[in-house]
Amino acid sequence: MSGSDLSSWSDSFVARLSVDVSPQARTLWPALVILALAFAVPAARRWGRTLVTIVHEAGHAAVGIACGRRFQGFVVRQDMSGHAITSGRPTGPGRVLTSWAGYPAPAVFGALLVAGALNSWSGPILGAVTLMLAILLVMSRSLLTAGVVLVTGLACYAAWWWGGPYRAGVVAGIGLLLLLGAWESLRDVARSHDPAQDHGTLAQLTRVPAGMWLASWVLVDALMTLWVVRMAIDVLA
Repeated sequence: MSGSDLSSWSDSFVARLSVDVSPQARTLWPALVILALAFAVPAARRWGRTLVTIVHEAGHAAVGIACGRRFQGFVVRQDMSGHAITSGRPTGPGRVLTSWAGYPAPAVFGALLVAGALNSWSGPILGAVTLMLAILLVMSRSLLTAGVVLVTGLACYAAWWWGGPYRAGVVAGIGLLLLLGAWESLRDVARSHDPAQDHGTLAQLTRVPAGMWLASWVLVDALMTLWVVRMAIDVLA
């Protein structure tokens, strides 16, 4: 690679990490396409559920690390469930916060993606997400998990590098997909009677009824949904 080619690539790289111009309504249509595919195409819907699982487990990992626990890896299973492996004290506030963080993570992250996309941060967001997925790839503990993370990372990289003005629509669409998926996963866990689910684990750790932990997740999802609705109203106004 010549010096001029390297300089051109470097300029392109920096430009894609810079804050974008304010997105126009006509450039946000990829968000609608992503949602339509997720509802109409089974394979796309399955990918969306898997993405929710990745963010769920990343939420466990991020909060666990913040609480002083050690993140050792995570697994995504064929049924779209997952498991993050952290080590540390088996009880205490750190374990409680780590166990709690999974279910609200997709809603919180999804709302932040929508906010970032509408405020011209889609380029930096996609770059950061691609980097985070590269880290998660190293921490994957099965071939299926590694494959899912790799494909997702390549898709994010492609949107970041070649998405141009439509990056905002892609980021907003992924954010909305995560927000809707957060509600769907809450519905599924509310129907489950498995004591090994996160709300059952939290009940065992704290003696607070599992239903209260479910209610806390519903509250977070509702707040994130209201925030996104307000942002959508502002865009359409």
